[in-house]
Amino acid sequence: MEPHRIRVLFLCTHNSARSQMAEGILRQFGGERFEVYSAGTEPSQVNPLAIRVMQEAGIDISEQSSKSLSEFVGRHFDYVITVCDQANETCPVFPGDPQRIHWSFPDPSAVEGSDEARYQAFERTARELTIRLRTWIQLPHAELLGR
Repeated sequence: MEPHRIRVLFLCTHNSARSQMAEGILRQFGGERFEVYSAGTEPSQVNPLAIRVMQEAGIDISEQSSKSLSEFVGRHFDYVITVCDQANETCPVFPGDPQRIHWSFPDPSAVEGSDEARYQAFERTARELTIRLRTWIQLPHAELLGR
């Protein structure tokens, strides 16, 4: 029997930066233990700065695409992790009672100014997501193995 993979959905508003980066990071560091998705309440497109920052960190998200939350409603997840306040407020109820986690990250896409200032905002978000997820991966998820 194949072991249960922990199903995780990252959710933000546009599914262009924070949730996309989180998806890539968890795929990279979580390995086969996790089945990872991301979506947005108002999907747009993956931000080129998110792709660039992740590529420079050794994580390729260039093939990921922005997806609508509606594609995932009714699907079962072990965790639904919102990475922005607006998505946390509008997140629907998912079947199977997944664990809801909210991590509030500022939107790097909203930063204005020079190209360098905008790049640094994405880099900071990627670094903070990496720290958070590397810690979270180490937590015991054994209670999910019986599902």
